[in-house]
Amino acid sequence: MQFVVKTRLISPVAFAAMCVSALAFTDASASHAVAASLTRSVDVRATPAAVWSMIGPFCAIKDWLPPVGTCADDGKTPPTRTLVTKDGKATFVELQTRRDDARHSYSYAFVSSPLPVTDYNSTIKVTALRNGMARVTWTGTYVPALGKEKDAKDALSGIYQSGLDEIKAKFAKP
Repeated sequence: MQFVVKTRLISPVAFAAMCVSALAFTDASASHAVAASLTRSVDVRATPAAVWSMIGPFCAIKDWLPPVGTCADDGKTPPTRTLVTKDGKATFVELQTRRDDARHSYSYAFVSSPLPVTDYNSTIKVTALRNGMARVTWTGTYVPALGKEKDAKDALSGIYQSGLDEIKAKFAKP
């Protein structure tokens, strides 16, 4: 197979512009991470108000998310909480971005986190079901670090599931 290449002279400025454009395109396509989302929920035998009274306070997360050892709220509006794991090896700083006590929900975003994600935003919401039941739904959107998509999903799935399992267990006790 033969290729015929026609040549022509171009200015150094045009050549530089082409190179920059090519590099920008290559860099953007090589480092472009795709946004991801995650939703987990659990049904509990309690009213939404009862569940919300336990999980609704921003730092109550230390009482229902097993890996969390401490939670410190900065007392500002909107609040920022600092979570430290029980083993002391990880710290999360989270800013509450929305709160609706009447609808039993709040949203927050990572300010800093050891997880391989950026642009993390999450909502925890409690809704009514029939027969004295409530559903707790935890959703999140994030951009996983390139090459760490599975690690990010696995970590967040594990966090969500452990928290929801603990909430269910707390309301299953007589």
